[in-house]
Amino acid sequence: MAADRTVRCLSALTGASSNRVLNLTAIGQAQIDNQRHRDKPLLSSRILNSSIILKHRLRADEADLFALRRAIATKIIIPFEKTDLRAGGRSMFVDQRGFEQMLKEIGNYKEATDLKRDLVVLRLIDKIPSLDPFLLREQLRSNAIDADASYFEISCADQQRMFDYTAVEISRLTALASGKSASKMDNSTSRMASALLSSEVNEKLEPLRATLNLNPDEFCEGVFSWRGFIYYKWSLSQFWPNLIKCLREVRAITPTGATDPALKTFFADSKNSILRGAKGNSNKVREILGVYDNAYASLIERQDPKTFRDFLLSAPELFLEIGEKMGSLTHISSFWQYRFPTGSTKSTDAEELATIFEDFVRSFGQEAMAEQ
Repeated sequence: MAADRTVRCLSALTGASSNRVLNLTAIGQAQIDNQRHRDKPLLSSRILNSSIILKHRLRADEADLFALRRAIATKIIIPFEKTDLRAGGRSMFVDQRGFEQMLKEIGNYKEATDLKRDLVVLRLIDKIPSLDPFLLREQLRSNAIDADASYFEISCADQQRMFDYTAVEISRLTALASGKSASKMDNSTSRMASALLSSEVNEKLEPLRATLNLNPDEFCEGVFSWRGFIYYKWSLSQFWPNLIKCLREVRAITPTGATDPALKTFFADSKNSILRGAKGNSNKVREILGVYDNAYASLIERQDPKTFRDFLLSAPELFLEIGEKMGSLTHISSFWQYRFPTGSTKSTDAEELATIFEDFVRSFGQEAMAEQ
């Protein structure tokens, strides 16, 4: 493993997770008294389970670490001091050359089955385009990886930003229950919004569970999915303007220096694939959100809890799909904004631009790649 000072830049992290960072160090410290967190770890190795995992844009001198060309990799950082990230740490990338041996050595595994499990978990994390908690949780759960819910909490910052949006979303429901107008947020709406955004499903939501006629386990899963759909509706409203700006810049950008005819064709085809992929993904996201909106409307407007109940029970299947589509869109938007900040010169050489475009096309899957 290489010494890595990048971890010092993460010392100001106030939340456990984001679209780019999964801070297992912070999660472990926050959950130190949570027995379930210890009983159902994300990673079997205690060393790896207190690491920092992030989606990392590869530098030119890091590309040769991989057998296949890629722009984004999943970096694992082991802090030298968990209580002082400014001390730095050691790092490696998932599936870089020699990855399995490095993981075996650093993870201090006593059982081969634990090493095998962690390899599976880390490769599943590497396959998804972002580390948002909902996408991560469903990616692991759909592959029979069971970890405690504390690993997938919404960050405190996102909870604060989401609160008002969530309150508006459920105000019609609390108004229906109370018989009052939904125009203003009252205490019942505030309490329900807080309960819905909490990682625990508590007694504040019990009346809703009874209305929907769900057993506790079904309701717990359903609330997680409901929270996820609200998260994605909110997220879409937040990043959509930046995505549109990014796609316009993708369409307009040209590499610096001389470009041969083959590369010119590649860039033109890639731009078309990226634009088609973004449009296809955004249309699918809105279609799936429409299914949720229709089910929720049945509860509020038609006072038919069965449709919303059935939706919650079937939501995980839709949930993973919307997470994948949204992950691809947010990855492109956030990466482009990181590489070409507002006000900066949109300038890069042909090699870097080709790598970026290849990564963007791959993020939309095989169909987008086949269109080139």
